[in-house]
Amino acid sequence: MMTRTPSQHLRRFSKQLKLGALFYRLYYAPRGFVTSLMREGLLDRAINNKARAQMERAAYDLNPLPISTAPAFDIHFLTGKRFWYQTCFCAYSMAQYSPIPLRPVIHDDGSLEQAYQDELRRIFPNVRIILHSEIKNRIETDLPIAKFPSLRERRSNYPHMRKITDIHAGSTGWKLVLDSDMLFFRSPTLLTDWLQSPQHPCHMIDVEPSYGYSRTLMTELAQASIADQLNVGICGLNSDEIDWEQLEFWCKTLIEQQGTHYYQEQALVAMLMAGRSCTIAPTQDYIVKPDREEAIHPQAVLHHYVADSKPWYFRYAWKHIAAL
Repeated sequence: MMTRTPSQHLRRFSKQLKLGALFYRLYYAPRGFVTSLMREGLLDRAINNKARAQMERAAYDLNPLPISTAPAFDIHFLTGKRFWYQTCFCAYSMAQYSPIPLRPVIHDDGSLEQAYQDELRRIFPNVRIILHSEIKNRIETDLPIAKFPSLRERRSNYPHMRKITDIHAGSTGWKLVLDSDMLFFRSPTLLTDWLQSPQHPCHMIDVEPSYGYSRTLMTELAQASIADQLNVGICGLNSDEIDWEQLEFWCKTLIEQQGTHYYQEQALVAMLMAGRSCTIAPTQDYIVKPDREEAIHPQAVLHHYVADSKPWYFRYAWKHIAAL
């Protein structure tokens, strides 16, 4: 039997990954669009699109935050052309209710055009924007494709992976990474306390297990128990503690055994936090997928607008922040 060389294994694995990405684009993405359209209906989709456009226009009317000379605590976002205005509303709402100074750190996903950068700087005078060119150079240095082929492929074809690679690779220290499709309505004491003295990873709780992979496989790879319903809308990790070779192995093995999945980033974060003491946001205050009534009359500290709660986000929720 002929033995494959390492380079042949690499080419074979790369081909598998590319076929998986192609299958996703030709099957899962259109199927997801049709499913979403059937769930929403044409009229509701039109209403939601109009509300989404209204929210984006409203971002240009947000008042600049006061300039402060006090040391600020960083909150990290991965964003670009599609989500910049949601990032603005999330960071703006947190800043309004935070008892400590905050600084948004924006990681460009490759589509953050100059006009959006200018608007971010107008609203957040102390913002730090890390451009895609800088990120790309760091990725080439710290995650070379020859050594990390699966992470690099996922980064190229699965943008969610960049919340791990682009923010943490080649970096140090604790970071609080937030999803852009969230809003704050009360003082986020849990998070501001964590920012001032991070000791453990931090996350919120999902409405159901959403990993895309079997708990058995994840547990076997991580060699520790996996949180039941971890959600990465809030994700506090120490960049120094990420074992990138281990993460590459996990990523590769998940794909080889159970394929690619939309929730793979969440699965990998759950594995990074497996078996560890964590700061966990209480579900009554940090709500994933709030209902319509909660979006209209918010009682919680934070909402994470996923799945079927998106219409309430675009139709109602952001208007509370615009009125501040």
